[in-house]
Amino acid sequence: MALFDDEPKKKPLAHEIGQELSLLSVGELNDRIGLLKAEIVRLEAELAAKGTTKSAAEALFKR
Repeated sequence: MALFDDEPKKKPLAHEIGQELSLLSVGELNDRIGLLKAEIVRLEAELAAKGTTKSAAEALFKR
């Protein structure tokens, strides 16, 4: 038996798309929903920022 693990322990993912949900508690499901909603907000903000940059670039080159 080794005293030290060669590989660091991998942190479990908060949620994985398609993951089995039947073993999760109601609280765990609610936590994951909150995490996913926060991720959607983050993705939408990035999408909006990219749209603004794209619009600015298009306006610059259409002169």
